[in-house]
Amino acid sequence: MSTFFSYISGILNEKKHKSIAVNIISDHVHILFGMNPNISVSDTVRDIKRATSLLINSEHLCSSKFEWQDGYGAFSYSRSHLDNVYNYVLNQELHHQKKTFREEYLSFLEKFQIEYDERYLFEFFD
Repeated sequence: MSTFFSYISGILNEKKHKSIAVNIISDHVHILFGMNPNISVSDTVRDIKRATSLLINSEHLCSSKFEWQDGYGAFSYSRSHLDNVYNYVLNQELHHQKKTFREEYLSFLEKFQIEYDERYLFEFFD
């Protein structure tokens, strides 16, 4: 799995972002990075999904064809919150013992006051 973390970090670095933390959970990925303002979040996510899908499928890392779900969630934080967010990303396994990914994601949407339609949320596997 550490190779996969390095692979995602390499994609970020190639785009001149600053890779800070990557943590892969069974049904989602958390990525913390410093943004290169010349590359959009949507382009970055698209490139990560494309490259990792190609890697997973070419190396047969799944028993069937791997595909990411449509969409993504992206949240920004100030530099003063960096340590807390870094620790949060690296300790996902502990967080998900208390709260499912769905509960976590919906709490972020509420915390950041983001309106959403349940029909367009991820397919959660909890």
